[in-house]
Amino acid sequence: MNKYLIEVSQSSYKLSTMRASYIFKRSGSHFVTHADWGFHDGEYKAWLVAETENKKEAMQILPSAYRHSAKIILIKKFSRTSTGTNLTDLHG
Repeated sequence: MNKYLIEVSQSSYKLSTMRASYIFKRSGSHFVTHADWGFHDGEYKAWLVAETENKKEAMQILPSAYRHSAKIILIKKFSRTSTGTNLTDLHG
């Protein structure tokens, strides 16, 4: 299993926020209750960390209306020994 950070952005307009709330609730998505939301600090985004086999599977967590604009980022933790001698070796 891989770990992915899923980021969904929203416009700061109240109508957009209301639409997002409606879509997530109507879809029965667990994203609403499991995501961290930044609205209270003026950051109109939500983040969720999920463990799935691949990015496509991670995308399926979202309601279809938000799949086209979501960012799905593979995330990893490193230990002192797992990074090797040079972190720049990880850049492709």
